[in-house]
Amino acid sequence: MTELHASAGTGLGDADFTVFPDRADAAAVARSFARPGSRTFTHASGRPWLVGHWHDDEVVTASAGDTALAVIGCCPVGAGELRRTAARLRDLAELDAFARSLPGSFHLVAALGGRLRVQGTASGLRLVFHAEIDGVRVAATRADTLAAALGLDPDPQELAVRLLWPAPYPLFETSLWRPVTAVPPHDALVVADGRSARHTRWWTPPEPVRPLAEAAPLIRTALEEAVDARTRQGGVVSCDLSGGLDSTSVCFLADRSPARVVAGTWPGRDPADSDLRWAELAAGHLPDVEHVIWDADASPLVYEDLLGIDDLLDEPTIGVMDRSRVLHHLPALAARGSRVHLTGIGGDHVAWCSEAYYHRLLRTRPLFGLRQLRGFRALWDWPLGGTVRALADSRPYGRWLADAAGRLRDPSPSSVATGLGWGMAPRLFDWATPDTERLARRALLDTAPTATPLHADRGMHADLEQIRSTTRIIRQWDRMAACAGLPMAHPFLDDRVIEACLAVRPAERVTPWAYKPVLTAAMRGLVPEACLRRTTKATAAMDAADGLRGHRADLLALWADSRLARLGLVDGAELRHLARRPTSPGLSDAILYSTIAAEVWLRGLSRTRARTP
Repeated sequence: MTELHASAGTGLGDADFTVFPDRADAAAVARSFARPGSRTFTHASGRPWLVGHWHDDEVVTASAGDTALAVIGCCPVGAGELRRTAARLRDLAELDAFARSLPGSFHLVAALGGRLRVQGTASGLRLVFHAEIDGVRVAATRADTLAAALGLDPDPQELAVRLLWPAPYPLFETSLWRPVTAVPPHDALVVADGRSARHTRWWTPPEPVRPLAEAAPLIRTALEEAVDARTRQGGVVSCDLSGGLDSTSVCFLADRSPARVVAGTWPGRDPADSDLRWAELAAGHLPDVEHVIWDADASPLVYEDLLGIDDLLDEPTIGVMDRSRVLHHLPALAARGSRVHLTGIGGDHVAWCSEAYYHRLLRTRPLFGLRQLRGFRALWDWPLGGTVRALADSRPYGRWLADAAGRLRDPSPSSVATGLGWGMAPRLFDWATPDTERLARRALLDTAPTATPLHADRGMHADLEQIRSTTRIIRQWDRMAACAGLPMAHPFLDDRVIEACLAVRPAERVTPWAYKPVLTAAMRGLVPEACLRRTTKATAAMDAADGLRGHRADLLALWADSRLARLGLVDGAELRHLARRPTSPGLSDAILYSTIAAEVWLRGLSRTRARTP
């Protein structure tokens, strides 16, 4: 195996690549993917295997005979261990266990006896797509890379699906281009003869049966390994320190590493926001950590710079609403020497869980379930009648999807129906055209007959769907952050951390009587008790409301020449009417997000095409 363009490089955290079988016709196709600055790993034959962009610090490769392995991303595996694995590999299926043994977040690519295997992460943070190009099956980490090679335009039905609020599983996991196939995160892609492709399952969620007392040390170890994978090289790393349990835990773990830590806190604009007080409490126990407190008034608002977004994204993402906020402080942290920025994102999704588990628990442990549900009713203000109806609803997932297709214009579902059901039923709003409704309904009805949930228990399904819908936003933020000069990392979203948390009994993960008991149990003895006592979370609602008012002109400009309107998917006049009235009922609930995301993405796509020869 050799590497071409040795002087080429890219920013850390910005890896993207395509994978080719070891065939002469594949080598011809691979040449069309080579760009100035791209790099190549080759098969033993000398033909291209991986073509793309990556940094030396985020790739490990090894070969033995006709077997080759590559790990791209964040993983502490060494070349020696990878070489030994390659030498004893006899079947690609053996990589299931190997992948599940490694900490970090990475793509795993293998070539064995003329066959290929490509997989990302179970979290969905690293994805795989594939398409047939000139008779060759090509895999890639980005859907738009393959779509560009095929000269495709986005599919209108896929765009209509993205206008749903929210798009339910599995509809949000498809690519925007029909000939480009998305590999589910729990599957690996196997290419046998250079043309045929199949998906094979490599990951299943653990059964949630482990007592918290037994699980807590395992969760702590998984988090320690996740943070260590980013900090073990020393130097300077930065962390969010919001004062919440998630980022605070990451900061204390990073402080134990060889790296010097810089922690940053954005105080909220809302006078009732207590983040800064909790962040300063944590920083007081971290004397070796440099604590930077940003100016709250300098924090970008939600909706900022929507017209200037020029990132190369392979799908619409509601993350564009917070893009400026997410990236704003990264250059200052990089100037302080940080080489990677750690966040607490994902803690809400793994250290807590869906109340929908109580749909089953009420039937298996009725007295316990009733007592807990009384607490949830008080906590979330669930009405008794709505709670009873939600608990009595035993529709299978496919039926739930089909029923949702006929209710797209109904009022938004109640919080109790969402909390105890399969998830939030999708809706369309007044600005969506009849064509959009027709296309979205067809997609739901076509999917419903064969749709299976991510787990038979609607609680586990809801947890997995939330993780996977969140990582689709984060993977785009990661791309943006790497381009801004400081890659981000999210230890809570590593597969090993997710597994350790999901294995906890749901009755001990989510309870109305304690806040994030999983994380407090796992971090006890490492994070001071005073910091573990926090039971609140800031919402940044004032920032969102101020952004809606402050960027009204940008929203008007966004709809003045709407790409979605040109396609007949939205009513531009209705959207302009809303932009002039930012206090309209419902806008504070983010119902515009999916529409803005699709519009911004289409604008970016057209700009990219205009400047790409």
